This record gives sequence, C-alpha cells and structure tokens, in this order.
Amino acid sequence: MAQGYTEANIKTLSPLEHIRLRPGMYIGRLGNGSHPEDGIYVLLKETVDNCIDEYTMGFGKKVEIDITDRSIRVRDFGRGIPLGKLVECVSIINTGAKYDSETFKKAIGLNGVGQKAVNALAFEYRAQAFREGQTRTVEFLQGKIKKDGKIVAATNGEKNGTLIEFTPDEALFGKDFRFRPEFVEEMLWNYAYLNRGLTLTLNGKAFKSENGLKDLLAKKLTGEPLYPLIHIEAEDIEVAMTHGAHYGEEYYSFVNGQHTTMGGTHLAAFREGLVTTFRNFFKKDYDAADIRQSIVAAVSVRVMEPVFESQTKTKLGSNDIGPGGPSIRLFISNFLQQQLDNWLHRNPEAAQALKNKIEDSERERKELAGIRNLARERAKKASLHNKKLRDCRVHLDSKDKRAEDSTLFIVEGDSAAGSLTSCRDVQTQAVFALKGKPLNTYGLTKKVIYENEEFHLLQSALNIEDGLDGLRYNRVIIATDADVDGMHIRLLLLSFFLQFFPELITNNHIFILETPLFRVRNKKRTIYCYDEDEKQKAVAELGSTHEITRFKGLGEISANEFKDFIGENIRAEKVSLEHLHNSAELLSFYMGKNTPDRQEFIIENLRVEKDLVGA
Repeated sequence: MAQGYTEANIKTLSPLEHIRLRPGMYIGRLGNGSHPEDGIYVLLKETVDNCIDEYTMGFGKKVEIDITDRSIRVRDFGRGIPLGKLVECVSIINTGAKYDSETFKKAIGLNGVGQKAVNALAFEYRAQAFREGQTRTVEFLQGKIKKDGKIVAATNGEKNGTLIEFTPDEALFGKDFRFRPEFVEEMLWNYAYLNRGLTLTLNGKAFKSENGLKDLLAKKLTGEPLYPLIHIEAEDIEVAMTHGAHYGEEYYSFVNGQHTTMGGTHLAAFREGLVTTFRNFFKKDYDAADIRQSIVAAVSVRVMEPVFESQTKTKLGSNDIGPGGPSIRLFISNFLQQQLDNWLHRNPEAAQALKNKIEDSERERKELAGIRNLARERAKKASLHNKKLRDCRVHLDSKDKRAEDSTLFIVEGDSAAGSLTSCRDVQTQAVFALKGKPLNTYGLTKKVIYENEEFHLLQSALNIEDGLDGLRYNRVIIATDADVDGMHIRLLLLSFFLQFFPELITNNHIFILETPLFRVRNKKRTIYCYDEDEKQKAVAELGSTHEITRFKGLGEISANEFKDFIGENIRAEKVSLEHLHNSAELLSFYMGKNTPDRQEFIIENLRVEKDLVGA
C-alpha cells in the first residue's frame, strides 16, 4: 500500500551522515577490538596506508605510531598533504591525489574514502601537514569541523610530512573498545616485511625488515622446513615459500602492501602456477592437492588501480596487472615458471626433498581413499539421526551480508548445548555438541579423522576436508567449562586443529569463549564476573546485601543469562601461534606420552595450598 508513503519519507544523507549511519560499508565491522578485523584496526590501517603510499613513491623512511589509552597518533615524513587542501583531503569524500595514476601508480587506496571514514567515525580527529617550513592544523568533532587553522610557520625545524591524531567514537565502537597490542604489532610487521628499508615504530618499538617476505616466513614457521626457504622476486612480485611436516596449506597474500586475508585472484593464480611449475619441472602429472600439501608461502604483488571486493580490501577482485598489461594469472604463472624453475635447478637437494614430500602426500591420499569412502557412507546414515550439529542459516561461503558473523560453538555435552542453542542467534550461530572428551590425536595420521565418527562429523560440519575454500563458519569458538575437564577438552581440540588444520588457527578462525565464573547481585543489580578481581570489585560496588553464585559449568547458566555472553558483548579470545616457534615440539611436550621432561616440569611447578583452619 502507498498509504503513509510521501515525499516526506524520502531522505538525502550527507556523506558524513551516511558513513556514521552505515559504517559497515566503509570499514566492514565495528567490534570492540577483540578481533583483528574489527573497525578500530581498519581506522589505523587506513591512516598508515597513506604513509606507506608516500614511502612507496620514494618519500619518507620512517612512520611513527603512538597509542595512548584509546587514542592514535600517526606521523609520517612524506611530502605532506598540500596545505591549501588539508580540510578537503581529510573530510570531503572522493577527494585526493590518488585519482592521478601518475602520482600514485600502485597505491593501496584509490577511492578517496579511507581517511574521510576515519574522521567521520572518530570522536575527535586532528590533522596537521608540514610542507617546506610551513604547517596547518585542522580539528574535527564527530566528523564536523571544529577548528580550521591558518597556514603558519612550522617550529623546531619540523620535517615535511603529515600528522594524524584521532580517538574512535565510543558511541559507535562501545565504551569497552581497546586496541590489542598483538594485533597492531602484526599489522606493523606486515608493513615492514613488504617495505624493506622502512622503519615503523609503535610507542618507540621499531619494526623493520631487511629480507622482506623471507623474514615474514621465518617468523611464521612453527617447525623445521623440509628445505631452505625459497625467496624469489622481480618487478611487482615477491614470493617466499617452503614445505613443512604439517597438514594443510598456509598462505600470506598481499596486494600493494595490503594484507588480503581473504585471498583473491592473485592467490588463486599463485596456487595454480605452483602446480603447473612443479608438474613441468618433475615431468609428472602430480595431483594439485599433493603438490600443495604442507606448503607455507607468502606472495606479494603490485598492480595498477587494484579492485577489491570491499572497502576493507581483504580480497582482490582485479584480473589484470594494469591497463594494457597481462592478466594476473598469466603474470604470476610466467614468473613462477621462470624464477621458481630456475631455483629448483640450482638447488637439486631441495628439489629432491620437495619431490619426496609430494610423493609421501600422494601415498597417504591413496591410502585414505578407501576409508574416506566408508566414512562418508557411514556419515550419510548417521546424519539422519545425528543431533550433534544445530546449524545456523547464514554461512561464511554465502553472499549474505552477515556471512562474516557466522560462528560455530563447540560445546561439551547436551546440557551446555541446550542452554546455548535456546538463546543463540539462529541466523549466524551454530552449535556442535561433543559427547565427552575427544580422542588425543597426537602422533596419529589423518586417517583418524575418518575412523573417529566425532572428528569426521566435525570436519564435515566445518566443510574443510579439501581446504578452507569451503569453510562454513568465520569463527569456530571452543566453549568448554572453566574446570579441569573443560581445559582438557579444550587442549584436545586445539591439538586436533593444530595437527590437521593449522590454517584455521593461522587465519584467525579459532577462538576460546570466556564465560563468567561468578554472578554477584542484589535486588537492584546483577554483575557477571570473569575472575576473582572482578568479583571483589562487584562485591564492593553492591555492598553487604549481595549474593554470589559460582558457575561450575555452562549447563548451569540459564538461557536468559547465556544470551548476554554470546551476543554483542561476547568475550572470545583468539587462538594465536604468534609466539610459538615449534608446534611439533609443543604438541610432543603436552600431548605425547608422559615424558621425563613433562614429569620434571610438573614436579618443579606443582604448588600445594594447605587447608586453612576454619575455611
């Protein structure tokens, strides 16, 4: 019906109003900083990207980043934004120098949107440009100009460049948002690896790389490589790679310095080019999966006017290197067939190790073929009665706008599954119930996935049998009780993922759910506490009339309460391998047989608390 639909219903929003009303179109997600792709990191990235573009063009060898409380300061030493256009460059959408491809030939951002979104989504924003002894400062409040400074003489011999300071708006990001140092440091290391010679500092700590992607791979490896790192490069492309002893494929891909966490055309071309090159070199038609099994690789390309599939630039959509240039597929394929082939000829021992690895993968795949078919038949029959998975409607591989919110909670037992299932978001949250403690998979081959019904059903639920391309959930959250048994189940699951699907961890898909240990309440207020310190503060706040409930397991928490812990205020800690140098050694120590080393560790670290009289 047209009733009530008049000219008054038609509204036109200013760019500022649109950015603040629909921030997801510009920065992807909001979040509180607990996930590396939350919006506050996108704001920082958009700011640093401009500094990197200056360095790429040959201006400025240092970028200073300072984070104090929840405010950001970024200072580069490039050419500085032209003083007469400073206001326009940081506040008027679709304004910038990057439309001029001669000025910024292979820049990260080309749409003139990024820094304007930073300004619009900040509570306070300040920009200052320095050029040839002169400077100008402009200040904004929630995207609206507060102070438009005049051009004046710069003091203290300030070098050319740009200074940006901002504080994300808690009205958008929530009162509890915070920058996590590990996510910021990961971002800065990536900038350093991709821009050799550039020094970035975070609160005085320097990030610099001399060997580019070779340094990146050396830092990411969690075990001994099967052969020395391959490091090859040419104009507009750099590749580092090796194979390990783990399962799966692990990639780090970049375009014009942007970390494309979702891959894109360049990564697809790289994976395809590897297969062609190795088949030609060994003169054998190996299966693509056998060639890529256990690979760890990083690839960086630079293209003219890149087209990304979203403003957050996590997936490349471009098919060509640039106007009049070859396709990305042909460019990368030709590079590998020349440079990688030459490297293999110059390093025959490494080539033989690689050949052995491919043939080992081939043998294992053929051995698995029979049991895999049996497991699939068994799963078909079991799926008619299987109640382990309470699925959601929106998955990561769908085109739904909420695809990145898709989550699978892995819980222990039907009680916890029931509580969580009854209060979850049925659109994006699925639940997988374990029947008890899963099998310890340490030292076992991938054959165990097909022999063990529970692991096979979990693999099927995730849809990762043939790699992460079909992964159905963006976040896999282990939700076990905060007791000894719950910790053991958590360790067994992490061991399983680390051994057979490490890319789930390295691609930031595995999380641990934090649930409250205590509920402190009186007649007027209820406070949930996640540790002893929070409990003591809550007791002090509520006074003598409070009562305390200790939650022993997830099944004890009512559905009405549980919905608060898995909604907007969810606390989920990302599982990371950042500080792990050898995952095989870690698994051996914790999950292997009771070794003397582990016995000694337990004896040295065992603490016995004596019973207190009257406790």
